[in-house]
Amino acid sequence: MMAIFHDMIEKTMEVFMDDFSVFGNSLSTCLTNLENMLKRCEDTKLALNWEKSHFMVKEGIVLGHKISKKGIEVDRAKIEVISKLPHPTTVKGIQSFLGHAGFYRRFIKDFSKISRPMTHLLEKNSPFIFLNECIQAFKTLKDKLTEAPILIAPNWDQPFKLMCDASEYDVGAV
Repeated sequence: MMAIFHDMIEKTMEVFMDDFSVFGNSLSTCLTNLENMLKRCEDTKLALNWEKSHFMVKEGIVLGHKISKKGIEVDRAKIEVISKLPHPTTVKGIQSFLGHAGFYRRFIKDFSKISRPMTHLLEKNSPFIFLNECIQAFKTLKDKLTEAPILIAPNWDQPFKLMCDASEYDVGAV
């Protein structure tokens, strides 16, 4: 995919594995870029899945995130699934939950700190005892996912602060 569109990537489209998005700053530019992409697909005999194709949309799900003019949000369908999960009862269950929730970690302030009681159970030679603090961490992460903020790009014309922090087990910046 990258080889096919090498001269278009970052100029008129973004590619991730077998997914891509074509963009432009005006309707006519979008149409020109779309036409060029479709021509390239035709020339290289690249088949598109038309059921998964969406054209000229103002918002959509891209790589598990809702992208719109407002910013980047969590995919509510995925959060719905996570919110219905019972608390884990095995190490594999914790790994699975933290994998799913961790996909959206950038939306949750102090994700590592909140999840620490559960990640402690993943350490070698740590007995698996899912204490009340683990249940609380599990519930907190689910709650924070359902109320996750919309991430927006900074306004480079306005001043903003970059805040950094570190602890024994975590480093973060906002």
